[in-house]
Amino acid sequence: MNTSKFAEKWSQFIFAIRKAWFFVSEDVWKCKSNNVFIHIIKTLNLSIRCFLNEQLQQRASALTFRTLLAIVPALVVLLAVGKGFGFYPILEEQLFIAFPAQKDALQYAFTFVEGYFTQMQSGVFVGIGIVLLLWTLITLMSDIENTFNDLWNVPNRKLTRRITDYLAMFIFLPIMLLLSNGMSIFASTLLDKIPYISSLGQYIMQFSSYVLSWIFFSAAYILLPNAKVKFKHAVVSGIICGTAFNVFQWLYLSGQIWVSKYNAIYGSFAFLPLLLLWIQLSWLICLIGIVLSYSSQNVFNFDYEKDIKNISRNYYERVLITIMAIILSRRRDNKEALTCYDISQTYKIPIQLVSRAINDLSIIELVAPTPVKNDYAYIATVDSNSLSIGHLLRLIDEKGSKNFVDSLLTPSSRNDILQEIKDNCYNNGDKTLVIDIPIPQETEQISY
Repeated sequence: MNTSKFAEKWSQFIFAIRKAWFFVSEDVWKCKSNNVFIHIIKTLNLSIRCFLNEQLQQRASALTFRTLLAIVPALVVLLAVGKGFGFYPILEEQLFIAFPAQKDALQYAFTFVEGYFTQMQSGVFVGIGIVLLLWTLITLMSDIENTFNDLWNVPNRKLTRRITDYLAMFIFLPIMLLLSNGMSIFASTLLDKIPYISSLGQYIMQFSSYVLSWIFFSAAYILLPNAKVKFKHAVVSGIICGTAFNVFQWLYLSGQIWVSKYNAIYGSFAFLPLLLLWIQLSWLICLIGIVLSYSSQNVFNFDYEKDIKNISRNYYERVLITIMAIILSRRRDNKEALTCYDISQTYKIPIQLVSRAINDLSIIELVAPTPVKNDYAYIATVDSNSLSIGHLLRLIDEKGSKNFVDSLLTPSSRNDILQEIKDNCYNNGDKTLVIDIPIPQETEQISY
């Protein structure tokens, strides 16, 4: 009896697990609820899929190689700006504080930096050396931006815009490091003067490293992609990845067993494989943050994704007619033209369907884009009183290549029957204008 009850409970448990898994992986995209719990599930679902499909490990490896090549040039530019402003020692100290896990690697790199400064005294080398330095850094930043833009599915910036942005960043970065160092010194001095707060001050200073990491990652997620990244999505991703980065640093510093093993194998070169491991895992954390910010901001793009991929022709024709009716009715009522995103949010239609329909309607020249802000809205190119459902269906059916297989060009009774059926459909459709089709009720736009 107990065995049968246990088996029954176990089968119920397995059924519940399968049902929950099916909801998390499939049915959640059909859910119309906009509460935080559903949004988090969709974000995690999409993030895991992006992590697996976008080959983040390979991307992190490629960025690791580029970063290794650019470490010395980056330090040269950074410390050269520091020397120019007179706070070279402070920058060195800040770098050791910011990257405590790589003190050996930084000390080794500083020897190359000093040698670089010495060699730059000769006039010929100055011009060539500066060009090579800047090119290495611009190439690294370009690869980082390309990776971010690929994950966001957006085009890259123009080369001139990249160069100006990157140079400005390398000029202001030392200043930001100086300001953070000054604030840290001011805060620690102030806390030391206040009795009974010295121990609290230590915790605050430790916590400040987390805050700086949050700010750095959030700023990178907002500024580097060539996309409108919403502040809240970038900040949440920045906090998650900044915290993960600091925890990883702590684990790295605590893992003395790794260091001893690598020292036994590589000797004085042990810092090199450890540096490569640290850089790759750091880039992996950074890329996971990009995936999280993209997924959180764009979960609505993937609603009904499986159904849309398997949509029937009959249902897709209804979608086309409805979206064309929306565009025509807005022009008739003197309302502003909408972008694909606005149509999706205003009329509760999945944006993948809207984008696909707008693309097809643009190909048959029934709608045309018009620039609005940083996007395109779509307006009708035909008179609402002349476009019938039959005419729209004719244009859709004739879109694309046809009559290219010779064996199918021979007239037959079957072809005549098919054409007769189509003609009847078109003729019946000519009796109704597209603008007379009922359209979905407008709703307030959802802010994700």
